[in-house]
Amino acid sequence: MTFSDFRLDSRLLEGLQSMGFEKPTPIQQQAIPVILQNKDVIACAQTGTGKTAAYILPVLHKMMQTSHRHLNTLVIAPTRELVQQIDQQIEGFAYFTGISSIPVYGGGDGAAWDQQKKALQQGADIVVATPGRLIALLAAGTTVFDHLQHLILDEADRMLDMGFYDDIVKIVSYLPKERQTLLFSATMPPKIRALASRILRQPEEINIAIAKPAAGINQQAYMVYDAQKEKLLNHILKTHTWNSILIFASTKETVKKLDALFRRAGITARAFHSDLEQTERETILRAFKNKQLSIIIGTDVLSRGIDVEGISMVINWDVPPDPEDYVHRIGRTARAETTGTAITFVNERDQRRFQGIENLIGYPIPKMPLPAECGEGPVYSPQTRREEGFRKNRKGPRRKHFRPRFNK
Repeated sequence: MTFSDFRLDSRLLEGLQSMGFEKPTPIQQQAIPVILQNKDVIACAQTGTGKTAAYILPVLHKMMQTSHRHLNTLVIAPTRELVQQIDQQIEGFAYFTGISSIPVYGGGDGAAWDQQKKALQQGADIVVATPGRLIALLAAGTTVFDHLQHLILDEADRMLDMGFYDDIVKIVSYLPKERQTLLFSATMPPKIRALASRILRQPEEINIAIAKPAAGINQQAYMVYDAQKEKLLNHILKTHTWNSILIFASTKETVKKLDALFRRAGITARAFHSDLEQTERETILRAFKNKQLSIIIGTDVLSRGIDVEGISMVINWDVPPDPEDYVHRIGRTARAETTGTAITFVNERDQRRFQGIENLIGYPIPKMPLPAECGEGPVYSPQTRREEGFRKNRKGPRRKHFRPRFNK
């Protein structure tokens, strides 16, 4: 199957060809025809499956069939990095069409606010926005959605995890009731179903197999005590072949500690977290994409918001709290049918959490022996640890439970 089979406008096909798109991915094969039929869609597909093209291409095609130009489509995404990424992809797909888009997100100065407000009032064709900044602009009286035809929620599960449910519902209240709504999510928990039932009308459901890492990822795990992690990381950097690396940690504080660790070791790396100014974050991502920076350290927000080709290795400094986040983290490597390595450090406390990842993906991840200079690490025995923890937490000898008898 090729993109020509969808009978898209020739200018879109020209843009796809110039970007090197040849065959549609499974999510694109299933979603594009349904969206072209003007049906609401709820789609479950993980990051890296081509879902941006799945919803943008049919929307662009429909926009090109009308001569009326106004704000036609609103795309809502959880982070500024993802907003920028979507906007850049739209720019590529629409290069030969004359359709315009604008990214709307917080973190900039007053000039950025004025620029975004002016662009909304004058009417770009597509707005890609984070919920928080869009709510602020709406509260300031920037209402331009009278003729909106498409609402798209991307990474909906992440937006709800970040507490944006009420913001999304409020934004929807500003929109025309007669519209096409497309909801894309990597997972489909009950809260997503609840949101979908509230804002979608008889949606078509599309499910692409999730929680399965790409076949090209060489997954490895090391059982390690926290005190051994630094030495193990140095060993990996010295003995593995790599061009660019993403290192993930579960908290912003750990990210900052790792940044300091690299600085002491004289290794060029940059921390990526919410305390940085927007210009700093953009500079870091630009340097990473241009291969001027080899290592970025970040939290799980980065795992959903970065789309860079050629990442050779992902290192999990700790096991992510949610098994789905593991799939998103390691999915930054081995993209577009390439190969890559994903290494996870598992301390004794995280063993049960790591077992949850193995249960989710359906197979065990190879446990690698620690290098000799690190010494011996903990044994991987998550079930045993659970039983031992239960025994240690009990106070005193076990007593029989009894129920007092009362005289009738």
